[in-house]
Amino acid sequence: MQEIKDRAASLAGLALERDAIYLYDRLAALEKDPQRRAAFESIAASERRHAAIWEAKLISLGEHPPVAARPSWRVRQIAILARLFGTRAVSDAVKALEGFEEEVYGAHSDVAEVHEIAKDEAKHAEIWRDLDVAHKTQGVGAYRAAVAETQAREPWHRSGGGGTLRASIFGVSDGLVSNAALVFGIAGATSTGQGSFVVLAGVAGLLAGAFSMAAGEYVSMRSQTELLERQIELERAELEAMPEEEEKEIAAIYRGRGFGEAEAASIAKQLMSDPKVALETKVREELGLDPEELGSPWGASIGSFFSFAVGAFIPLLPFILLSSGTALLMSIVLTSLALFGVGAAVSLLTGRSALYSGARQLGIGAAAAAITYLVGSLIGVNV
Repeated sequence: MQEIKDRAASLAGLALERDAIYLYDRLAALEKDPQRRAAFESIAASERRHAAIWEAKLISLGEHPPVAARPSWRVRQIAILARLFGTRAVSDAVKALEGFEEEVYGAHSDVAEVHEIAKDEAKHAEIWRDLDVAHKTQGVGAYRAAVAETQAREPWHRSGGGGTLRASIFGVSDGLVSNAALVFGIAGATSTGQGSFVVLAGVAGLLAGAFSMAAGEYVSMRSQTELLERQIELERAELEAMPEEEEKEIAAIYRGRGFGEAEAASIAKQLMSDPKVALETKVREELGLDPEELGSPWGASIGSFFSFAVGAFIPLLPFILLSSGTALLMSIVLTSLALFGVGAAVSLLTGRSALYSGARQLGIGAAAAAITYLVGSLIGVNV
């Protein structure tokens, strides 16, 4: 029984490590920043050692290691996105992949080799932490770097919370589902699915939805930013009005982290010597905010507009280019492919199977479109 477990763990581990080698080699080749490139090369070398461990394990079990297969779909897509948008744009997806690797190894924790590899995987977390800290603290002092370091522990446990890639995927998904439902509803309502009427409704839906998303995102981000800025200003006022009390609070924070009383007091005193660093420390520790990452309302608004518009344009395109009967069929095909693709793209962030995520998104979108088509057919419109 243990031999079967060992063989399964070895095959799964070897596949994971080969995927990681492929990905980090690609990231290193694309990266222009010397520090990040060296980090990716270091992780790739580590993954090669892990792959060698699993190959040796398989040989010891009397099984020849399989020939390297094509990298997984998920890894190939991350590599493509990195080539198109840069390695920073796919950081969340890469960290999610590292988290998935942890889960797989966790399922085989009774295999001896897993413990050896787990030590190296912990070093990968350190490397990503250092990259995150370097990005946040470029050109600033050592104390600010120390503060930022506390926010970067085991980054793949925090990577699901945001990112440009995530926002873009879900923006496209919103536009695709909502306008597909509208377009198919109008097509069902007209006796022949008349193209001009569907196009008019589809364009109106695209613009209305995109502007609504953009306006909503702007107001939401602007309100959130103003609230956070207000909280930061209150902290700034407290630091100016009660510096001694604030210094005691900072010292208490570091005592809570295990520093001795004298050491915590020394850290607090040094942090308070730079008002900007002291403010950032208070904001991060008391409010849980990163002053450098409050977000841009205009950036979020424009991003929402275009990502929604891209998704909304997909079901509309066949009605612009083709005759009514053919357009409806082609729109169904194109929309179905796009829905599956968006769902599969979500798997880059969630770690779920691309097939499962794609099928789920397709099912949700198809249900919405089918319902609106049925309602449109029942109501009917004379054009």
